[in-house]
Amino acid sequence: MTHDYFELPPFMPTTHLPPLYVVTDRHQIGAGEFLSVLENIISEGGLMLQLREKDLPTRTLLTWAQTILPWAERYHVPFLINDRVDVVLATGAHGVHLRGNSLPINKVRDCLGPDRLIGVSVHSVDEAVQREKEGASFIVLGPIYDTPSKRAYGSPLGTTILEEACQRCEIPIFAIGGMSVSRVAAIKNTGASGVAVISSIFQSTTPAEIVKHYTTQLGVSP
Repeated sequence: MTHDYFELPPFMPTTHLPPLYVVTDRHQIGAGEFLSVLENIISEGGLMLQLREKDLPTRTLLTWAQTILPWAERYHVPFLINDRVDVVLATGAHGVHLRGNSLPINKVRDCLGPDRLIGVSVHSVDEAVQREKEGASFIVLGPIYDTPSKRAYGSPLGTTILEEACQRCEIPIFAIGGMSVSRVAAIKNTGASGVAVISSIFQSTTPAEIVKHYTTQLGVSP
């Protein structure tokens, strides 16, 4: 299955990024099944993927990224590495996803060049606006709904804050935190470009099927 999103190369423009951003967590499915699950998810197409295994040794992270990248390119799936600019450069991945306290965006852009994606996680409208000014390719804003994995970042922002951020920013904004297939319509109504999802995919017994449900609700054509 292929989709019209994100032709490779080049990696821009960001207006054509897929609306589903899958963020990995191998601890929710078990390391032994992790790569096979990712291969099945990627083959659905119509998504972006962030390898977010922050506690992996560098050599293992590099090996996994080198394994995943050909799958991603085969199905036109933008593939980003969490925070590790060095691993992006070493593997040729399509971009990096930064935390709020990561390297400055302009320094990352100097390292990666003009074409690779730079996603940034933010937790307020003002922060989203600022990261756009600094040169982010897209924003992940949350938590929108309550979720145990995001409680450290404060109370849920809600869809009103999400809508304000979408009105004030021109780059794509993805909602994260408490996402489910049933909430996609409410997220789309805010003007958001899509959703970023962890638990509802990786806690499922059928991750690829959940991905298909998301992409259908988000309007991705087969």
